[in-house]
Amino acid sequence: MFFDDLSLIPEIASKCGTSIFKVPADFLPEFKNAYYLQPTEKKTITIDQVRNLISKLGLKQNADQFIVINRVEQLGDDAANALLKNLEEPQDHIHFVLLSTELSAVLPTILSRAEIYFYRQVTDFEKVAADQKTMSLAKRLFTVRGADLVKLADEIVAKKDRQYALTVLDTAIQILYKSFFATKKVIFLKKLEIFLKIYENISKNGNIKLQIVGNLC
Repeated sequence: MFFDDLSLIPEIASKCGTSIFKVPADFLPEFKNAYYLQPTEKKTITIDQVRNLISKLGLKQNADQFIVINRVEQLGDDAANALLKNLEEPQDHIHFVLLSTELSAVLPTILSRAEIYFYRQVTDFEKVAADQKTMSLAKRLFTVRGADLVKLADEIVAKKDRQYALTVLDTAIQILYKSFFATKKVIFLKKLEIFLKIYENISKNGNIKLQIVGNLC
């Protein structure tokens, strides 16, 4: 799901046992009654950090408690395995809030246990009633490579209409978004992040052809 305001994260997280948010790299939300877990200087979240965290979860809570894990993509396999049971079955009043700048780098075992939210900055995605031509262009963007990618980009920019290019990308994003949540395959998540980047850059007046070719080649 998409959300529009970073200040809404505490409210959204309070309704989930485990949630994961894609957020800007320099953002860290503020919670009342929270424990924060951050990567070490070596840019990893260690199993010792996770074990220390788990030891604090045994205390009975009468109010909501938030466990905020920043840069969760830097959670190692051992640390993730130590955390999984708690993510899957959080105790009463405990909410795990996972923050990431690169969701496609998060371990699939973590992704599968969380409600996933994308911060919508410039984009304005709605359900797109795409015509056949737009749908065809959007689907071709998923697999096109090499010289065919340049030709496809030329086809999209031929109308000299930035909004049309954004509509094609918006359609592609909707397909990828639904495909990821239907299959949980990380490949769709990786592509989704790329298409979100292209959409944002073009919406900020970036060169349409350069953004498509540069990011998809």
